[in-house]
Amino acid sequence: MKVSLRIDSQLEDTKVTIECPELDDSVQQLLDFIKERETIFLIGSKGNMQHILKPSVIHYFHSDKDGVLAVTHDGTFRLKEKLYELEEMLPKSKFLRLSKSVIANLHELSRFEASFNGTLCVYFKSGAKEYVTRTYVPSIKEILNMNRRKNN
Repeated sequence: MKVSLRIDSQLEDTKVTIECPELDDSVQQLLDFIKERETIFLIGSKGNMQHILKPSVIHYFHSDKDGVLAVTHDGTFRLKEKLYELEEMLPKSKFLRLSKSVIANLHELSRFEASFNGTLCVYFKSGAKEYVTRTYVPSIKEILNMNRRKNN
């Protein structure tokens, strides 16, 4: 991988351009690293209070009829963002979609349990559990296998 840096005092904004023949793991890691720097915090409400939440402390996001909730060790917070907006702004190597209504922090997962109907039950370190719909099972297996290969 070649890296070039051009410093120009005439520029008003910083611009990052990545040119590659295909989107591989190393390029995705760079994109996730850049996204992490942009996504500094989220604002969640609990009662009458507004709380600043770092994405790394959030176990999972869950949508219900009233909106999106962020579940943390300190409780549940209501967010203004939609799930698809969170999915776009969060690093793909750390947050994964479990179903139409759940996005999970990969670092907060404890274990998986397969069921007979093709779904997975995901257990979090906190003891909570969510279900992965069949549509998302292949992408989760791919993400987990990619991360396992990186650690070897």
